[in-house]
Amino acid sequence: MSRIDSASRRILQELKRDGRISNVELAERVNLSPSTCLRRVQELERTGVIRGYRVVTDRERMDRGFAAYVSVSLSSHTKAALEDFEHAMQDADEVVECHNVAGAFEYLLRIECRDLAGYKHFHTDILGTHRHVSALTTYLVMGSPKDERA
Repeated sequence: MSRIDSASRRILQELKRDGRISNVELAERVNLSPSTCLRRVQELERTGVIRGYRVVTDRERMDRGFAAYVSVSLSSHTKAALEDFEHAMQDADEVVECHNVAGAFEYLLRIECRDLAGYKHFHTDILGTHRHVSALTTYLVMGSPKDERA
């Protein structure tokens, strides 16, 4: 699929809203026949436009109601240092996103944990002990009026 047309965009929009929608309902919402709609969804999956389907959980009910973003600067910028840090973040349950970014710091992390005490433990005992971390800045999430992550 080299180009995504308006019908495929409508399909993607509906699937983002509800990934469990039936094909019949999806076809009705995007004004296609069920067979055409199914073929389009399968093509979007086959070509990698749709990479998967996920469960969106309630952070509070999962004891992960505290969220923060953390900018991380590293003392070493070698490939080995970057890979070492990324491996450590893969193993950290509190890290739900880890992005290598360009700019004043190397990584932007999204942290989710139970509460401030849980974050302090992560900040002190995980990030604070990593051998390549030279600076951290924490940004507490006060609210999320728009959050399209799935």
